[in-house]
Amino acid sequence: MATTSSSFLVPSASPPSSALLRRFFRPSLLPSKILHRLPPVLNSSSRTEVSVDKSEADKLVDKIDFGELCNEFECTSSPQVESTARQLARDILEIRESNRAFACYAVSVKFKDPVRSFTGREKYKRPMWITTGLESPTVTIQEMVMLSTSVLRIRWTVKGKPKSILAAVSGDLVIKVKSDFTLNQISGQVIEHEESWDSSSSSPFAQAYFWTSRRLFAASESAKDLADATKEITATFTARKEDTEIYRDPTDPTKYFQRDDSFERDFYQVALFLAIVYFVVQFLRNTL
Repeated sequence: MATTSSSFLVPSASPPSSALLRRFFRPSLLPSKILHRLPPVLNSSSRTEVSVDKSEADKLVDKIDFGELCNEFECTSSPQVESTARQLARDILEIRESNRAFACYAVSVKFKDPVRSFTGREKYKRPMWITTGLESPTVTIQEMVMLSTSVLRIRWTVKGKPKSILAAVSGDLVIKVKSDFTLNQISGQVIEHEESWDSSSSSPFAQAYFWTSRRLFAASESAKDLADATKEITATFTARKEDTEIYRDPTDPTKYFQRDDSFERDFYQVALFLAIVYFVVQFLRNTL
């Protein structure tokens, strides 16, 4: 009996999915725009990771525990507090003066240090003692910590050569600064700024230069404050005098009269005198 053999057609094994993808999506046949839109799995062999370098200020802020800003019932602070902390650290590290982020400060911010105090963020636009008293100063930040949900403390150190004939014998001046910023919990703006200094790491000559030059700098700034206050009072008095010097008679539009403003004039003169006395006292207190 003859045997017959029958053959069965067995389908060949299907190519792996990666082979199908490569066969279907041939790079030479696809436009460049479509290639860029393909999922990462199609080009996994050439995928690279992009690392973003963080600034020193960002690294410091990342270590800060801002506490629980919000819970299920209320918010005790806002994300603006963290944003302000980052910006303040950048301004300190880069010794920014006129190009600092003034929006971080409230319009009526209060500043205080051992020899000077003022109110108003406009005064932050003036030159700093660091750049006027030191040659090529450098700044490093040692610590940033939230004392509460609204108080930020930054400890930093400034180092440089004194701009004086004492520079050759005094060596580098090293000042350790502690800055406390009280922030508005809603807007994140600084409403109070207080600083304290420690110059014990410097030589006696450098310390003497620091305190002497710092007091002279404060006296110079107080003189500028006096000049600005005098200009404001004078401008206000002049504008008010022009507005109120001549009046029209309400009963007869053709008649005009001049009001006796001697009381107001005396009031402004007394206010100007008191302002001058105040700033002179502040000047003497800072210099003596």
